[in-house]
Formats: sequence, C-alpha cells, structure tokens
Amino acid sequence: MKKLILTLLLGGLIMTGLSAKTAFVYFSATGTTERMAKNTAKEMGADIFEIQPVHKYTDADLDWHNKKSLSSIECNDPKSRPSIKAVVSTSSTTAFDISGYDTVVVCYPIWWAYAPKIVYTFVESQNWAGKKMITLCTSGGSGLGRSGTDLSKFAKGVDFKGGKDFTRGSGADVKKYIEGLLK
Repeated sequence: MKKLILTLLLGGLIMTGLSAKTAFVYFSATGTTERMAKNTAKEMGADIFEIQPVHKYTDADLDWHNKKSLSSIECNDPKSRPSIKAVVSTSSTTAFDISGYDTVVVCYPIWWAYAPKIVYTFVESQNWAGKKMITLCTSGGSGLGRSGTDLSKFAKGVDFKGGKDFTRGSGADVKKYIEGLLK
C-alpha cells in the first residue's frame, strides 16, 4: 500500500513538473484565439500568458477591407513591430519569463495568411536557445499556412516542433496534437 501511495505521489509530482514547463502565450484581438489558448492550457494544466499591445486594436483597426486600417498597414510592412505593453499571466500579475519553460506554445489569429506583427515582436524579444516552440492559430479561412515556420525563423535557437490551425476543436484535441509533437 505504501508503494502504491508513493508511486501515485511521484507520478503526480512528475506530471505537475511537466505541465509547469509548458507555457501558452497568446495574442487575441477578438477573443477567438484567447478562448482556444485558455481552453487548451487548462486541459494541459499549463501556464498561460497574454500578449497585451500598447495600442488595443479596435474594430476599425481590424477592418481588412480598408487598406488604411492599422492591421492592413502592419501586415503590408515586413519591418512593422508593434509595441507590447506587457506579456502577463491571465491568472495573476506575473510577467512572462521564458527561462522557466521548456516548451512555449504561441497562439495567434491569422491576418492575411501570417501571424500579426505583434507576435513577431514577442518572438524576437525572447531568448529561444534550448526551447521548443509550437504555434497554434485561429483563422477565418486561410489556415496556418507558413506562419509557424516564418515565426520560427525569428526565434533564434528554437526547436520548432510544428503548428496547426485550431479554429475548431476542443482543448482535448489540441492537447493530443501537442503531446504527439513532443514525443
């Protein structure tokens, strides 16, 4: 009986350690990506952080029909890197520190077949040496495309594991996908 209890306790500690080494970092302008990221992080018992822009995007900023909207301008400028106000935990005031994680799951919406430029700002601001990155997106129709691969080029030293569009799918579906990539 003592062996069983000890085995269960050790197993629980190991599982806690594994999930504590994975962080979900998301940017969401409308809430769709936020829901996907939070549901999956909860399913995996992982930490979750939000990329907060200095300038919160309005509906007018997101109007992809308007070539002068902020998101259109940013997407058409390869050098655009919108400023980040903070990357914070959604459950506390803790700021994100990549050093405490082995795997970082970067979640974002697709804008014009790419990740929003603020996600590039985030990726470029981190020290990815020895870290694994997985990208997850939500999309109105274009899917992940090359966005994950493109982001990994700006994450110097990262071990890019892959990415997928999870506009539809449960936290359990995303968890299964991530676990498969990390085997």
